[in-house]
Amino acid sequence: MLAIQGLSLFFGDRALFNNISLTFKDNVKCGLLGKNGAGKSTLLKVISREIIPDAGQIDIPASYTIGYLTQHIDLSNDLSVRENAAMAFQSIRTIEDRLNVLNTDLVERTDYESEGYQDLIQEIADLTDKLAYLGASTMDAQIEHVLKGLGFTAKTMDKNVQKLSGGWQMRVELAKILLARPSILLLDEPTNHLDIDSIIWLEKFLKDYQGIVILISHDKEFLDNIVSEVYELDNGRVDHYVANYSGYLEEKDERLEIRKAAYENQQKLIAEKERTIERFRAKATKASMAKSMEKSLEKMEKVEEVIESDKHIRVSFLPVKRSANEVVKITDAAKSFGALNVFSGVTMEILRGDRVAFVGQNGQGKSTLTKIIVGDLEPTSGIVKVGQNVDLGYFAQNQVEFLPPNSTPLEFMENDCPENMRTKVRSILGSFLFSGEDVDKKIKVLSGGEKTRLAIARLLLYPINFLVLDEPTHHLDLQTKAILKEALMNYEGTLLVVSHDRDLLVGLTSRTCEFRDGEVIEYLGDVNYFLEKRNEDNMRSIEIASQPKKTGAKTLTKEERVQLFNLRKDLQKKINRMEKQIEKLEGKKSVLEREMAATDFYQSDSASEVMKKHGVLISEIDSTMEEWERLVEEYEEIEI
Repeated sequence: MLAIQGLSLFFGDRALFNNISLTFKDNVKCGLLGKNGAGKSTLLKVISREIIPDAGQIDIPASYTIGYLTQHIDLSNDLSVRENAAMAFQSIRTIEDRLNVLNTDLVERTDYESEGYQDLIQEIADLTDKLAYLGASTMDAQIEHVLKGLGFTAKTMDKNVQKLSGGWQMRVELAKILLARPSILLLDEPTNHLDIDSIIWLEKFLKDYQGIVILISHDKEFLDNIVSEVYELDNGRVDHYVANYSGYLEEKDERLEIRKAAYENQQKLIAEKERTIERFRAKATKASMAKSMEKSLEKMEKVEEVIESDKHIRVSFLPVKRSANEVVKITDAAKSFGALNVFSGVTMEILRGDRVAFVGQNGQGKSTLTKIIVGDLEPTSGIVKVGQNVDLGYFAQNQVEFLPPNSTPLEFMENDCPENMRTKVRSILGSFLFSGEDVDKKIKVLSGGEKTRLAIARLLLYPINFLVLDEPTHHLDLQTKAILKEALMNYEGTLLVVSHDRDLLVGLTSRTCEFRDGEVIEYLGDVNYFLEKRNEDNMRSIEIASQPKKTGAKTLTKEERVQLFNLRKDLQKKINRMEKQIEKLEGKKSVLEREMAATDFYQSDSASEVMKKHGVLISEIDSTMEEWERLVEEYEEIEI
């Protein structure tokens, strides 16, 4: 069991945790929820002893081990994927090395009757039993099972980790932790770099896991399928729910209603007592009674008022001007990249006021057709035409990569902002959870979720009558998703959304276009209607079931091969530059971490500033790694 008693942690004047207590029973699967900045990741660092709290006690049995998956990678670059994963079994290697020494000693000894010889025999027997308990005989099978579950093939298991993208390196990191089977498993957004098959495998692994699992995730279905308890952090306090995510939502609403009623009833009681006190105070014979009642009122334990600030947040797009009735017309469109045929024979219209969803498995062409519609790509054949008077707003999957890294959110929003919207910039930023000092941070130090919020926020500055969103909820927390959906529900223009997020799409769109086997199939209804017609329960089933149809590969011409060769060469140069930049940033981070490792670091005057610099570096490394990963994946997809 893991018990936390009276935990307090302060950042300056702000109490991140204020005398909170939590208990995690053995084999429990817990979700850790809360707004951005509530302290979820910090709590995991406290449990893993990366951060020392200001007060409180953390009781963990001495025999327990802790595995902590952060968003930062710690692999041996000179080893393969399989070899890095095998590092989880370091205790087995240590025992095996010890047994080799003992067996050599046993062969050389001749004092068979001595006490030392018998002790040697006993130690060999004990260590052999321990190896059996740790599963030494099945170690290689375990490694293959976990790596395969996380998406690695027999070929990629023997690949050097340095040649992997950041997302695949994170999978190796996760594999190491899972294979070590720690008593307490701390996972911070483990699905960020996983495809749907790997997510489903991980769900089963965690449900069967023998140990405490504490999980931070924005994936509601993932949480629902794993956790049986929820801890919600909010304003320094913690609330406990014995339920999965959906049950937590229902119970939270019930608790809020009870707390509201308790607060309102107490306020009525207080008002009545105050009126009585005032009446008694006016009479000399009852003055002492009034004073006694006043003291009693002061000692009364007050019920905290329920402030639902989030429910009052309203985000809205600007009113739009009328566009042509035919916003987009697509006639017999096809697209191929070299030998790869993405789709062909696509004919469809998007009319004024339509609300369309593009769905389907990754790689089927949703984003490709979207890029053709907005003008970022040309079709290989066919016609894609945008109508008259269409003011297009576009959020791309990789939109955050185009944000100016050295600008602040406020500067980014004010740059080229329409004059009539300048007074509303701070209000829009606040609606997307940028407040106080947040608006003056450099964009390069923002998290992926913060960058996504900022990119979407800017769309609210312009009167867009055709809004195109490609995976807008990637990296967004649950609170921001709800804010975005409400704004989209009230949007007056024509809407096109590419997404696999069922919660976003339900009730939002009226036409669903499925990309499958090189074709586009239309359904006249929202995502629930589409799933009903496909006889599927959820979007995961669609993403797993629809596999790309094999298409005939065409032979590349000499010109095409030259173009692809030059493209790969340019990408390799960018990758090399990015790797040098990452190495430089990691060096700076190591210097700070050596300083932070000093025993008296947290008592020093510079501790706060050093920790702030360390956080900025981590954010910058994260964003650089994301860009490096994208470039590597793009490089590996190009075949000559």
